[in-house]
Amino acid sequence: MPGRAVVIALGGNAILQHRETGTAEEQFANVQKASRQIAAIAGEGYAVAVTHGNGPQVGDILLKNELAKETLPPMPLDVCGAESQGMIGYMLQQSMQEALREAGLDRPVATVLTQTLVDGDDPAFTNPEKPIGPFYTAMQARRLESEKGWRMVRIPGQGSRRVVPSPRPVALVEERAIVCLFSAGTIVIAAGGGGVPVVADGGGTLRGVEAVVDKDLTAALLARLVGAEDLLILTDVERVALNYGRPDQQEIGEMTVREAQRHLAAGQFPPGTMGPKIEAALGFLEAGGKRATIASLEGAFRALSGRAGTRIRP
Repeated sequence: MPGRAVVIALGGNAILQHRETGTAEEQFANVQKASRQIAAIAGEGYAVAVTHGNGPQVGDILLKNELAKETLPPMPLDVCGAESQGMIGYMLQQSMQEALREAGLDRPVATVLTQTLVDGDDPAFTNPEKPIGPFYTAMQARRLESEKGWRMVRIPGQGSRRVVPSPRPVALVEERAIVCLFSAGTIVIAAGGGGVPVVADGGGTLRGVEAVVDKDLTAALLARLVGAEDLLILTDVERVALNYGRPDQQEIGEMTVREAQRHLAAGQFPPGTMGPKIEAALGFLEAGGKRATIASLEGAFRALSGRAGTRIRP
């Protein structure tokens, strides 16, 4: 296996960017840019595992379900998540193979369709908050609440949307396969979209659940699993910032775990955006990781050497 290990978590903008329509051509073009960054990192001798978001893709799959429901049976959310993992994994795998070939690197690439074990008693199941899928009219929302038992929330000016639980990841079901491939020098793509959430009964039988696991928290779990020294979380901003979006916005180049905890407690990092990334970085470092960096996709290679992004250190 190559030397120092890194887990790279690709945000949604690495696959589908704002204002794009979501064609295969657009998504392949974005993934190819990401793959060249990852190939450059692999070229420095890093062992690499990759995970990714899947929000827009799952949203499109759910919308297709809705539009075709009179013709084809809709699939449950866990199956839709698995479908998106396969699609994005294929795009990443093919693009990575080409980027590695262009860089003159002989490294195998493999996608592991990953199930993420969650606790069936996680409090998130009694308080679903994660919005998914298309928007509905008030009448449609009432019907779906009645017929399917969905929890719906109204978003002013846009309509009603389904919300589902977002339980914390406990373990990756395919961890032995992931570690085996990673240890053999394979660039592993795993746990896409946080993994397909499953619960286990008393006998160990797995069952998919209608939920979404936060991809950044799962990335931290994957990093601990493969013994990574670095966790690199790529998003659509150059650096983490205090007072984000305000005239007194202040970008941060580096902060300690204690400083990050203080800013998180002060509400500087909102739950729906930067908060989970900071939580994932802190969890990774507290479990023995050496460095966690949050950066833009374009700055990925420079961020790993501390020349871009925001580095959080123990």
